[in-house]
Amino acid sequence: MKVLIGCEYSGRVRKAFYEKGHDVLSCDFIDSIDNSDNHYQGDVLDVINEDWDLLIAHPPCTYLSRAGARWLYPKGELNDKRYNKLLEGRKLFMQLYNSDIKKIAIENPTPFKIANLPKPSQIIQPYMFGDPYTKRTLLWTKNLDLLKPSNLVEPKGSWLPSNTSGFKKNQKSQKGFSKTGDYSLTFQGIADAMANQWG
Repeated sequence: MKVLIGCEYSGRVRKAFYEKGHDVLSCDFIDSIDNSDNHYQGDVLDVINEDWDLLIAHPPCTYLSRAGARWLYPKGELNDKRYNKLLEGRKLFMQLYNSDIKKIAIENPTPFKIANLPKPSQIIQPYMFGDPYTKRTLLWTKNLDLLKPSNLVEPKGSWLPSNTSGFKKNQKSQKGFSKTGDYSLTFQGIADAMANQWG
């Protein structure tokens, strides 16, 4: 199967499919961490029309994610500059979602309602696939079965820090377990499940 992994530089999903024998290319504006020859450094839209059987995409969520509410609505008013970035992010999301590829999966966190994205197909968590953390992740899929939990484990806490703005109001906050601060990397258990079930 010919597989495109859009907006990925870690190579985790690419390698999971490669190890299953698929013809797979990852793509991102950033060079791949493993310096793989199976990585295109550039715009995913440059290579999206090359007769792929499956697209798995992780479009940038900085401006789409509901986690950024305090920046989109500082002091309760809409930040026009950030809203325009949200619209740009939505445009890319929809270009990927509506691309001429039979099987599609797009991964992102919970978006703003005003982004007006399609309804997601399912919600997954890392602890459903062997990594003992919570990190709510949404999948939008076409012509693919829902991803089934492959290794359910007890979560020991959130992967991401949370509620940084509520801290001063005595609201509960979490530091999160991530040490790198790079929250976009796909968990290995999820990458392996995608390759095993969709490959």
